[in-house]
Amino acid sequence: MPNDIEIAQAATLKRISEVAMERLGIADEHLEPYGHYKAKVSLDYLDSLKDRPDGKLILVTAISPTPAGEGKTTTTVGLGDALNHIGKKALICLREPSLGPVFGVKGGAAGGGYAQVVPMEDINLHFTGDFSAIALANNLLAAMIDNHIHHGNELGIDPRRIQWKRVVDMNDRALRDIVVALGGTANGFPREDGFDIVVASEVMAIFCLATSLDDLKNRLGNIVAAYTRDGRPVRARDLQAHGAMTVLLKDALKPNLVQTLENNPAFIHGGPFANIAHGCNSVIATSSALKLADYVVTEAGFGADLGAEKFLDIKCRKSGLRPSAAVIVATVRAMKYHGGADLKTLTQEDVPALERGIVNLERHVDNVKNVYGIPCVVSINRFNSDTPAEIEVLRSRMAKLGVPVVLATHWGDGGKGAAELARIVVDLAAGKSSPTFVYEDADTLWEKIEKIAKKVYRAAGVTADTKVRNQIKKLQEDGYGHYPVCVAKTQSSFSTDASVRGAPEAHTVNIREVRLAAGAEFVVMVCGDIMTMPGLPKVPSAAKIDLVDGKVVGLF
Repeated sequence: MPNDIEIAQAATLKRISEVAMERLGIADEHLEPYGHYKAKVSLDYLDSLKDRPDGKLILVTAISPTPAGEGKTTTTVGLGDALNHIGKKALICLREPSLGPVFGVKGGAAGGGYAQVVPMEDINLHFTGDFSAIALANNLLAAMIDNHIHHGNELGIDPRRIQWKRVVDMNDRALRDIVVALGGTANGFPREDGFDIVVASEVMAIFCLATSLDDLKNRLGNIVAAYTRDGRPVRARDLQAHGAMTVLLKDALKPNLVQTLENNPAFIHGGPFANIAHGCNSVIATSSALKLADYVVTEAGFGADLGAEKFLDIKCRKSGLRPSAAVIVATVRAMKYHGGADLKTLTQEDVPALERGIVNLERHVDNVKNVYGIPCVVSINRFNSDTPAEIEVLRSRMAKLGVPVVLATHWGDGGKGAAELARIVVDLAAGKSSPTFVYEDADTLWEKIEKIAKKVYRAAGVTADTKVRNQIKKLQEDGYGHYPVCVAKTQSSFSTDASVRGAPEAHTVNIREVRLAAGAEFVVMVCGDIMTMPGLPKVPSAAKIDLVDGKVVGLF
């Protein structure tokens, strides 16, 4: 079978203006084309849709990620195609890929096999320039901070308490910790600094939570960029930076419209880090999609303990969005990995390992169904190595939970391979769904992290040293207690230890660091070692990417 990029390059694409008109009823004058196959949709046009009724929102989430891969984005694309295949009007909403993972370990993030969004090369590379605009806005604020200090520091910024880092959309470990302003007084005051990857910037989180240009500007102005010596916050608006930052982002805020291999519409917009931020595509894209289609399929980053929890407690809480049903993606081989099987043996039948590892799926099902209150279906990406005995164990265990299981083949068969999944999703979405938050707005910050740890991770409790506890107390006293909590921890385990597979209980969640995201309006609780500037692996994906006879190769 051809690889992902070969499939994408062989696809017959329609002009994006045709897809927009035929599938969504968007006239050409409301599009800003970037070539023939991708376009931005006018914010004025999207604002004109506000009185239309909303369609049904479908959340795609997954078990705890493993090196074996689960195929969550592929399932999101496949389900969108499948809903259209069975005669429904559906639109998918995805995040934009970051160049860091594209050239690093993961490779592209546009789906896979015959469930992809296209033009795949464009989406995975520069696309429409949104990430560049976000990086520029972020780095403009960084430059204005140092410039303000250089020209007299009227605001009294303490150079030791500058919170704002520069960003670049590339994995580059050498930039994690640097010294800036060397070379004499003309270059400013030397200080320690560092870079994050673009997707970890608070500007990205703000971008994806903003509901309008005015909301974007206000949130950017609220960014706490530094503190004075006596502990007063210095915001972006104090530096008069937020207006110019908004100007840099005004075109990027318009959602990007592309298509699937089956010529169905897809919004791909924004891409906040799924750890340090909420890991969902933009609110503007999702909200607009619900006005344009009867079913909107979107995904949240990582497993249901991180991605789905933040999707609900941050994105949905802030925007009013409510999912009608959820799909939990898993593979037999990934569950065997959670049961202790070695990566090299995952294609061999191993029922005992599956029986041990299926507890991870069961925990996620319980959270989605009983903690979040969303009806769900389990979608298994089918592999040729899956045996009848393993599938029977899976069906039996899920039957005890009252949750349907579908063996989906959209990777090889496109939308028709997920038709059964689509029909079940339609049935689930037709019922009554009352999603619930893990905590209340009125809970204290400490109560919020405790509820997440105990209800979602099944931890025994939360710990933090005196310094961190005092930081949390200060944030509470300063009026940030009503903000949601964004937990930054490993995606590989319910615990904070990436090596612990399955479904651990009674572990302890230790808060190592606290970060305020005043513009995004959440408080980040860092639990364990979280890297906001990844490094490249020994053999990065970039080493395999090339241009041969005018065609991109090695990108998948």
